[in-house]
Amino acid sequence: MNDATTALKESVGRYGIWSVGLRSADTEDAGRRDERAEAAAELEKLGYGALWLGGNTDATHAAPLVAATSRLVVGTSIQSVWDHEASATAARFAELEVAHPGRFMLGLGVSHGPRVQGYGRPYATMVGYLDELDRAGLPAHRRVLAALGPKMLELSRDRAAGAIPYLVTPEHTAQARERLGDGPLLAPEFKVVLESDPAQARGTARAYLARYLELPNYTQNFLRLGFTEEDVAGGGSDRLVDAVFAWGDDDTIRRRIAEFHEAGADHVALQVVDGDPAGLPREGWRRLAALLG
Repeated sequence: MNDATTALKESVGRYGIWSVGLRSADTEDAGRRDERAEAAAELEKLGYGALWLGGNTDATHAAPLVAATSRLVVGTSIQSVWDHEASATAARFAELEVAHPGRFMLGLGVSHGPRVQGYGRPYATMVGYLDELDRAGLPAHRRVLAALGPKMLELSRDRAAGAIPYLVTPEHTAQARERLGDGPLLAPEFKVVLESDPAQARGTARAYLARYLELPNYTQNFLRLGFTEEDVAGGGSDRLVDAVFAWGDDDTIRRRIAEFHEAGADHVALQVVDGDPAGLPREGWRRLAALLG
């Protein structure tokens, strides 16, 4: 493990928060920006090591949160390589790095065919994008890839600081760690429903999961992990829901999160799912911090 990777793992710690609601928007009012900044500052005080901004984000979305905190790493999860020119990405990275050294992590992904016009050859497209970032001087140890399959995981190992897989299980984490080796960062995202009633918890989870089951990158990954076509149909089977969401009492949720670390994760990006994808579930973040503390 090189010094840069060691420093990255220490800076992000064991737990982070994944959130769409924390990303800024060009048209929002000052009150909303202040609310996000205040929430980010509280997450830092609660002990989280990183914030991962969901959706197709870039450094401009991360900058206000970096400025509002003093040590948190703020990363994109993810920035689509189809929608952001590599040269502009490198320039925005450099600007934020000058202002706040070491505080921004570029998370890159190839998105999904149904969401990208002219989608094709995602692996080759990512390789070309990384080549451009190299020429622009954006260091490999400051970028991570949203990798699911074997080839993209190997690219995360060879051309980035590691991988930030989304919507995965501890079994996937174990396979990813084997392919990455010990050195690279492995930081899977994991969804949490803070509800102990099975019907309510699974209902909330299934309503959120349904949108992802329309995307072949995720369904193909589930099939590789041993789930069936029946598991990924109709919003997801109970078996699938229970694998990709933690729910239940505090002990159960704590145990489910620990399974990722036991499988080889360095860091787990926790997403609180409560029916409002763009919200700021601050009470949920506090509860998670308490049960993990």
